Amino acid sequence: MWKRPVLVSGPLGIVSWTELAFFVMFIALLVWSFATDLRRSFLDIERTGPMDGDKMWEAKLERSGLWLGNVGNIALAFLFFPVTRVSSVLPLFGLTSEASIKYHIWLGHIVMVLFTTHGLVYILYWALTHRISEMVKWQKTEISNVAGEISLLAGLGLWATTFPRVRRKMFELFFYTHYLYILFMLFFVFHVSFYYSCIMLPGFYLFLVDRFLRLLQSRGCARLVSARVLPCDTVELNFSKTPGLEYTPASIMFINVPSLSKLQWHPFTISSNSNLEKDKLSIIIKNEGAWSKKLYQILSSPSPPDRLEISVEGPYGPTPTQFLRYEKLVMVSGGSGVTPFISIIREFIFTSTAFKSMTPKLTLICAFKNSSELTMLDLVLPISGTPSDLSNLQLQIEAYVTREKEATTQSPKQARAVWFKPSLLDEPLYAILGPSGWLWLGAIISVSFVMFLILIGIITRYYIYPIDPNQNEFPITVRAVLNILVMCVCIVIVASTAFVWNKRTNAKEAKQIKHLNGSAGVHSPDSGLYNAERELESLPHQSLVQATNLHFGERPDLKSKCWIKPHIKI
Repeated sequence: MWKRPVLVSGPLGIVSWTELAFFVMFIALLVWSFATDLRRSFLDIERTGPMDGDKMWEAKLERSGLWLGNVGNIALAFLFFPVTRVSSVLPLFGLTSEASIKYHIWLGHIVMVLFTTHGLVYILYWALTHRISEMVKWQKTEISNVAGEISLLAGLGLWATTFPRVRRKMFELFFYTHYLYILFMLFFVFHVSFYYSCIMLPGFYLFLVDRFLRLLQSRGCARLVSARVLPCDTVELNFSKTPGLEYTPASIMFINVPSLSKLQWHPFTISSNSNLEKDKLSIIIKNEGAWSKKLYQILSSPSPPDRLEISVEGPYGPTPTQFLRYEKLVMVSGGSGVTPFISIIREFIFTSTAFKSMTPKLTLICAFKNSSELTMLDLVLPISGTPSDLSNLQLQIEAYVTREKEATTQSPKQARAVWFKPSLLDEPLYAILGPSGWLWLGAIISVSFVMFLILIGIITRYYIYPIDPNQNEFPITVRAVLNILVMCVCIVIVASTAFVWNKRTNAKEAKQIKHLNGSAGVHSPDSGLYNAERELESLPHQSLVQATNLHFGERPDLKSKCWIKPHIKI
């Protein structure tokens, strides 16, 4: 019951009872923290009297602004956990970064509301007490007001583009302005000093480790073996991978094509299965935007390129689901939303073939606008699949074409395969930290943080302390810069060492794959060598055709059917 949605629309999105309970408790924590600290401050002011010649209400106004900022620090402490993709925390709660984005959105709004109110209260206080000059002061050993204002302006610029109307219409503007978080965090540390910013250090430290590991992975070029071009403006990209790279069904991967845009990274669902396809990873891209339209035009042209340079990041997947414990699975999709279910079906293909075990009855209910989109069902089977792949499955596909009353008499266009030449610069996809990635991640975090503490201790003892022996006159900004610099250096050294160590291990498997591809010959169906004239086998296979029921001019009526009620829905 706690996992059921209680809210399905509104500013919070789809929220379960558990999420709503934690959200309410978190808001209660912030309110309680603000109220208790403010009450204690007011009692101190009433007992000792206001300072600096302020009136009683002016002193209370200043304290209100102070504690608003401190409560904002509590929300900021949790802000970076949901967006840490290679996370060591979220899997403990059965969460992924994709499923936790809404928590980041909630926390971001809370942080900016509290910090904006904090800044406005102080500006009002300075204006009323005739101290507006405080806005341009950068104190050497105290709180820097200018740094706080710069941090707030960067946060406001970032925040303004996060609202749905702006984000959906101008996503690139939203994406690029999000890099203002660098200025926001840097000047936030300058504003409050590194000591008081340590409340948000755990989450931000994990984010920095994650961000650098992703940077290391995305610098290489992935080996693109082939592409399957469908007549419904859809393309399947097939990459070479090492057998050690494993992922769960419905995982996603980010890709970047420098020839289209050096800055744009787009996430796509992985349609292949790491158990069924040990040396290949596939993603499906639907032509639905300017970037994907350019990619489709390049690959569907009569003379596609010999090689396409692509960088990847990921894969990132949900926690494994024990599908075999159910008697029947019902999967409902619309259009390109069928992609994650393709990887699930391939998982059952592997299970039924490798272990000869009984699999659940599978019902795929999919709706398409036009009959040309039915060719997306061809992707259920891998490019090297055989008609016997579905023979051991109890698969039923109910395909609905909503905008056509009957099947077209024209012969449907066939899918086309495009093969690419290998390059010495391209590498098969591999797990960035190896099969024991969680263990390496824990080692990177632990070792780098211990190194950070040791180096900061040495710098404090032999550099800061001789200059400032207990006089508290060492510049706050300089100390913050030293701490940030040492922290980043420690992360870079330890993460790079772990990355290079695992890359050497993965290089052995990569060489084996290159050798096999090089000796297979240009006409081998599994070869990465260029063969532009090669077409796919006649698809869909007969077993896939027999498992599919077509419905024209109607939508699936889930309420009146018996597919859903006693079974698991996806």
